[in-house]
Amino acid sequence: MSVKLTLTSLAFCLLSTSPLCHAQNAIIFLGDGMGQTTIAATRIFEAQKNDKDWRSHTLSFEKFPNVALVRTHTVDSQISDSAGTMSAIMTGHKTRSGVISVKPKYERGDCKSVFEDPPRTLFEYASEAGFSTGVVTTSRVTDATAAATYGHSPDRMWENDSKTPNSALKQGCGDLASQMIDFGEGQGQGQGLDLVLGGGRESFLPVDSVDPEYPESRGVRKDGKDLIIDWLKKDDGRKFVWNRDQFRKLNPPGTGRVLGLFEPREMVFNLESVRGKGNEPSLVEMTEFAVRFLENKAGKNGAYLLMIEGARIDHGNHAKIPILALTETIEFSKAVKKAVSMVNLEDTLVLVTADHSSSIAFTGYPEADMPILASLSYPSFSLIADDGRDHVMAESEEDPNDFDPSAIPSPHAGEDVAVYAIGFGAGRMHGTLEQHSLFDIIFEAIL
Repeated sequence: MSVKLTLTSLAFCLLSTSPLCHAQNAIIFLGDGMGQTTIAATRIFEAQKNDKDWRSHTLSFEKFPNVALVRTHTVDSQISDSAGTMSAIMTGHKTRSGVISVKPKYERGDCKSVFEDPPRTLFEYASEAGFSTGVVTTSRVTDATAAATYGHSPDRMWENDSKTPNSALKQGCGDLASQMIDFGEGQGQGQGLDLVLGGGRESFLPVDSVDPEYPESRGVRKDGKDLIIDWLKKDDGRKFVWNRDQFRKLNPPGTGRVLGLFEPREMVFNLESVRGKGNEPSLVEMTEFAVRFLENKAGKNGAYLLMIEGARIDHGNHAKIPILALTETIEFSKAVKKAVSMVNLEDTLVLVTADHSSSIAFTGYPEADMPILASLSYPSFSLIADDGRDHVMAESEEDPNDFDPSAIPSPHAGEDVAVYAIGFGAGRMHGTLEQHSLFDIIFEAIL
């Protein structure tokens, strides 16, 4: 197991192959769809909202000393989705779009990819090495980015058994919710995710169950299983929470294991949350809890691996509502700042990146004092709907409730994304990298 490093020993380790020269911990921040245009626009937007000089303003992670560009293509697509890209980061293998942590030999939907030489994920390696592990997301915990940490599936859509074809279930190609509950079983003592926070309750509840928060909502599992109860029964000390009030009572952190599922599907947008919608923790709150929980769980000589996803950045861009994407990115930046303030960077690697970019455009010649929202638009392969009307949203619009639901979703974009790094091992982040090489950098830093 790694030990704490002084600055002197850190310098020595840069030239050494000693097994003691590793970081104890790694925190991977993933801004879904957070391309460079989104970052630049958010920087200006945050400054304008707070009456600061946008010329000198930066987001928290833009101050990190190590920066590189990352190529996000998959083996079958110039422009990928979150499944193929996050799988590359988690396994060290470029793969197909739409699949979760499997190699690209077989087509999407073919269960052979799960059974024949599936690559192990960073979280599998870390769990087997005795690390404490945690996953935090503002999307569903079975959505592509989070699922790639623990799951192996030939199709990202197979989040629960009702979405998984019967032929695949018969082959033992399990749904992602079931895989999350069973993660680590049979791999040794103390395995499995110690902390999971996000949305997606419906995939864990049977169809005849009523959601605890919304009486009109039901679970979607057709196998009759309540996976939350199954998870709680695995051993003592496990706690399940589904709202902010329960979450804030989780004290002291670091004992047992915690599962928090705060919405049937995605968590609410941060802009909606600050306006009173939803009874759920913010990304900053979840980040603070996760770092404290895992540090306490790991103990003095322990280690942990944590992934934190700002998922709804991408959702705001898809919906072509700039203020949603930008406010999500601000919250993401605050979460990064909170985490960095809590850790010892001599033994912790903090990495901030995106799975892919989104096709937001920051164009024209706006004057210095012009509101940034008036300068943003969303390129698309097809901006004109079948009825001939252009459904691009008014760029200055700040109310998501006025969004036209018939608008054509904005697609992903294919340019390189950035990776920002600080802490132990961060010096390897430079130049232009293939996305799957992030796996090697993180692996070699902590394992």
